[in-house]
Amino acid sequence: MAASFIFFLTILLCFFHGGSSSEPWLNEEDDEVIVVESRHDSRTRCDFSVGKWVYDQTYPLYDSNCPYLSTAVTCQKNGRPDSDYEKWKWKPQGCSIPRFDALGFLGRMRRKRIMLVGDSIMRNQWESLVCLVQGVIPTARKRVTYNGVSMAFHAMDFETSIEFSWAPLLVELKKGDDNKRILHLDQIEENAKYWRGVDILVFDSAHWWTHSDQWSSWDYLMEGNSIYKSMNPMVAYEKGLTTWAKWVDLNVDPRKTQVIFRSMSPRHNRENGWKCYNQHQPLAFFSHQHVPEQLLVLQGVLRRMRFPVYLQDITTMTALRRDGHPSVYRRAMDQKEKQHPKDFSSDCSHWCLPGVPDLWNEMLSALLKE
Repeated sequence: MAASFIFFLTILLCFFHGGSSSEPWLNEEDDEVIVVESRHDSRTRCDFSVGKWVYDQTYPLYDSNCPYLSTAVTCQKNGRPDSDYEKWKWKPQGCSIPRFDALGFLGRMRRKRIMLVGDSIMRNQWESLVCLVQGVIPTARKRVTYNGVSMAFHAMDFETSIEFSWAPLLVELKKGDDNKRILHLDQIEENAKYWRGVDILVFDSAHWWTHSDQWSSWDYLMEGNSIYKSMNPMVAYEKGLTTWAKWVDLNVDPRKTQVIFRSMSPRHNRENGWKCYNQHQPLAFFSHQHVPEQLLVLQGVLRRMRFPVYLQDITTMTALRRDGHPSVYRRAMDQKEKQHPKDFSSDCSHWCLPGVPDLWNEMLSALLKE
């Protein structure tokens, strides 16, 4: 058990602080980004995925002194010289997303558990959500607890917990007898046992399926008694998502639990890793339309489910925000290092906080009002 926990902790830390890799849904030669077609859902009359970023001086809604932020995302503390990336609000076309109301959100979540499940970018979103609410709670009435690969922020007066559960592939990644990593495409219970009894489940899973070469997430894949050295990543992704979908259909009661699947958070990488460095404004428009294969696979799996999962599409809005990544400011630099910032690796995957994930959570809060 201890060895398993250390393994998962190690890969979490390696991914959150590790190097960059290119993504197939972002062109690496120019500034083109992706427009994603949303799956319309009867629960909301507003398509939050289509709109524009507008500059708003009243943002951010908290600052980087929030005690629940990881060092890797506190870009202001780490020396980032500009702060305009904190002041952009997402304005959907033809409607609006209400400003995040911490007390209102906690009131709706009273006596409930909300859990965000996925990779380190979902951890990014969890930290954002905790920081959005924690300022209205007295210090003595909030705490964080840990349970295996999960952690929970507790707002005690509301009997509410905001939780994060580490499961970047959703299905189980284990170490074999030869110390090789085996991805079990048809096994999920070791992760899913943490999801039981939760009132609102928010999932993501995309990035770890597309890592390649030295950043590959596994050494072998296994399905039933068959083991594979290689497999088309999108075939593997569909198999893993199908295992997740079957678990939700069989184990989650739609009368008691809401399930949301957040779409991919685009990276802004290219081979030399500098595409997000020294960017100060969102892109204003898209030069090319393309639906990423990951989204097509996800939509296909969701359509085959009995359970009414809501697809929260944040890919389009986020693709415009290459200015919002930590880039070289994922750690504090001394004065000498600040003279040559390009000598350091750039994180173009995660997001500075306050920043882009706050707007995902404003959208999430609006969806949970429906």
